[in-house]
Amino acid sequence: MKSAREELWFETPHRRDYINITDRVQEFVSRSEIREGLCLVNPMHITAAVYVNDDESGLIQDIDDLLERLAPHEPVSGYRHNVGEDNADAHLKRQLMAHQVVLAITGGRLDLGPWEQVFYAEFDGRRRKRVLLKAIGE
Repeated sequence: MKSAREELWFETPHRRDYINITDRVQEFVSRSEIREGLCLVNPMHITAAVYVNDDESGLIQDIDDLLERLAPHEPVSGYRHNVGEDNADAHLKRQLMAHQVVLAITGGRLDLGPWEQVFYAEFDGRRRKRVLLKAIGE
């Protein structure tokens, strides 16, 4: 069995952003030369998430609206965590989303469903953060 590791780095311009990283993950899988196996995609920060869903702007806005209703940024005084910072909502949003995803690799390609895409979700942006890519297999 072989393995490969790589990091993707992000510094989003907004507090919340949703970035389709499917092509970057596939490029990593191709470079890994793993034909059959698994690929872990893990945000290495506690205010970001990775998830799989459709790349449709209405759906992305619906996801963002839902998360904002469930864990609104304002009022920041409503959170105990916000002592010296204002990102308690980002921690909660991350808990509501997928912390990480494990994707099948078949024939050297991500084995995704017809509409499935891989996203990096940022909930406390405007600073450098990374996503770990780890592939294992043959």
